[in-house]
Amino acid sequence: LTAYPMRPLMMVQPRTRFLIACSVLVLATTLLILNPHSSILSETYKEGDVLNRTIIVPADITAVDLAETDRRKTIARETTRPVFNYDSSRTETSVQSFVAGWEELKQKVAPNQALNENEVDRLSAIIRGVGDGYIYDDADAERLQNEIVLVDVRSSAPQMIIPVPRTRMAPLSTVRGNLETRILNLNGWTAEQKSILATALLPLIRPNVALDQTATTTAREVAANQVPSVVISLKRGQFLAREGDTVTPEILAQIAAIKSTGHAGRPWHNFFGLLFVVIAVYWAAWKFAEHRSGGSALSLSKHKAFALVGSAILVQTALMKIGFIFGESVAARMQPPFNDPVIWNFGIPFAAAALLVAMLVDTQLAFLTGMITALFAGLLAPTGMQMAVFAMVSCSAAVYGTGRYRERQSVTVAGLLVGGVNVVMALALIAYSQQPMTWRTVLMAIGCGIAGGLLTAVFAAGGLPVNESLFGILTDVKLLELSNADLPVLGQLALRAPGTNQHSHAVGQLAEDACRAVGANPLLARIGALYHDIGKLAAPEYFVENQQGNNPHDRLRPYQSAKIITSHVTYGARLAKEIGLPKKIADFIPQHHGTRTLHYFLRKAQAQAKPNEKIDEADFRYPGPKPQFKEAAIMMLADSCEAAARSLARPDPENIRAIVIKIVDAIISDGQLDQCDITLQELTTIREAMISALTAIYHARIDYPGFNPPPTGPMPTLPAGDLDSEERGVTYSKPSEIPISLGGEVEDEAIPRKVGNR
Repeated sequence: LTAYPMRPLMMVQPRTRFLIACSVLVLATTLLILNPHSSILSETYKEGDVLNRTIIVPADITAVDLAETDRRKTIARETTRPVFNYDSSRTETSVQSFVAGWEELKQKVAPNQALNENEVDRLSAIIRGVGDGYIYDDADAERLQNEIVLVDVRSSAPQMIIPVPRTRMAPLSTVRGNLETRILNLNGWTAEQKSILATALLPLIRPNVALDQTATTTAREVAANQVPSVVISLKRGQFLAREGDTVTPEILAQIAAIKSTGHAGRPWHNFFGLLFVVIAVYWAAWKFAEHRSGGSALSLSKHKAFALVGSAILVQTALMKIGFIFGESVAARMQPPFNDPVIWNFGIPFAAAALLVAMLVDTQLAFLTGMITALFAGLLAPTGMQMAVFAMVSCSAAVYGTGRYRERQSVTVAGLLVGGVNVVMALALIAYSQQPMTWRTVLMAIGCGIAGGLLTAVFAAGGLPVNESLFGILTDVKLLELSNADLPVLGQLALRAPGTNQHSHAVGQLAEDACRAVGANPLLARIGALYHDIGKLAAPEYFVENQQGNNPHDRLRPYQSAKIITSHVTYGARLAKEIGLPKKIADFIPQHHGTRTLHYFLRKAQAQAKPNEKIDEADFRYPGPKPQFKEAAIMMLADSCEAAARSLARPDPENIRAIVIKIVDAIISDGQLDQCDITLQELTTIREAMISALTAIYHARIDYPGFNPPPTGPMPTLPAGDLDSEERGVTYSKPSEIPISLGGEVEDEAIPRKVGNR
């Protein structure tokens, strides 16, 4: 799936590809850490909140305090006197309406009586008397508690300011009540007539003082517009407020002033500053990967090591950013103490990348990964330093609290350990920040800390197989899986080439002991030994350890024999590629023989050559390359030493020492270890380890007095038969008789022998 997108990159030089990859890594990390709204004033506060950081004025600022200005305008509007209109002709209009309707009213009041016209004047006088003065609608009572502006709409007289108007005016309900009382006190009228008269006259009394809504609104807006703007003046570097201060209206106004003037942050400055910080951090990581001390053959090249660390940090940064966003989102919907995002952040898997690198490579790169993770966590978190310390300790626990990755459950154990350390650090940071240690807070911190450890294990376990495949890393778990005897190629080796299979296991034990003595990877050497001779499956009978008397090489020309023997390397490499064997294991196949020459077959060919026939030495040489890493060099030594020791009739300590020294010296003299980072001191240690191991393997069995009963009689003779003995090949009574080539290789196949000769 990645072949097509990567094809354009493969067309450029490796250095250019590396620079492009680094640029993408740096830019992606910067964008993850960068908050597009990040500035000193990106947070939204309200009155009564507590500031989570100190705010310093970024520049000289002069701005209008919009909130305070609006508040003052609102006060100006509310304190502006309402405008009321006074209609002095309203009472006379009511009298005229009464007079006009008198004839109709008379028919209702006294249809069969002749009323005196003086009654009209008397009733008109009552209406005038009651309606004289200022009358307002009861609904306007609240507006008349304070001063008002009174405008006479029937006069050109200037407007009047009436203080306490309710004491000088009468509500409509009171005036109508007075009118009703006076009607009820009329003489010469029946009760029914008075009721009809009151019903007719009361509606004639109406308010002559009414609110002028338009004039009032206009007056209030004029007053608001006359309010001067409130100006805020701030100086660059001024401490606006400090972390932990309570937000006041004044602080809110100053924050709004900074935001409104565009000085809440400089996004481009922020971006480029952060970009250079990330570049510096990754440059340090690259220099560390370039100069680190990697003693194991599983150590990656500097480019792959940097790629692993960079990709792990990139994914880890994305996880942290998602975690911080999730924590803030959840906390915003909770009640105390669950509304603290800092406690929720304890559940972020900070140590996932460090644990992954520790499992895949070594603690050096893992610790570097953890420190960079902690630094980026500090840049991302609102409480930067506290969260950086938490992440640093969590990563350290993941790196140094676990052993080698030899079984899958190692990741789970590491996650539980990280969870325990997280809990301790979470409680410590809560106490440091002087938060109340309630049982709910403690339980929440414990839960989040353990969750962070478990999530660390989950993400690390998920990343292990991906990175194993992507970077070609061989973990101990992968090596142990390759040792499964049920794998097809190992099963075929045991079935078709039992001598080679036995030899491979013996070489593996020998190489494992030698690797352990010099600090190399013993498991890698043992697994490499299981596969180093799989190429012999093509023709197992042509190799001495699988022969039982017959030597097919006796019937072949030396050139043909050499071709068959050396081809087990090329066939083995091809077979390793077909079965998907990891490259580090497949490298043992050609490197354990190096570029040595089959000297015995070469001399045999030269002896049989015709006078003018030229023998090409290259036809008798292994294709190589020479051992490139320490375990492959140890494999070369172990392969020859085991074969020689197996060929001894008396493998006593003296003979084993003599033959091992001879082989080691021959391999060194032939220059086969020139391309491997192995020292003479290590070679001496390896030699002594192999002598001790071979002596232990081929030690002579002794009689135990008192435990060996004498024979009681002649043993019955068993019928002769073909017994499949594990002792294959040829044995030699003296070390000097073993056909060891100038390159330190045992060439039993070159020695002619008869059937049954041992």
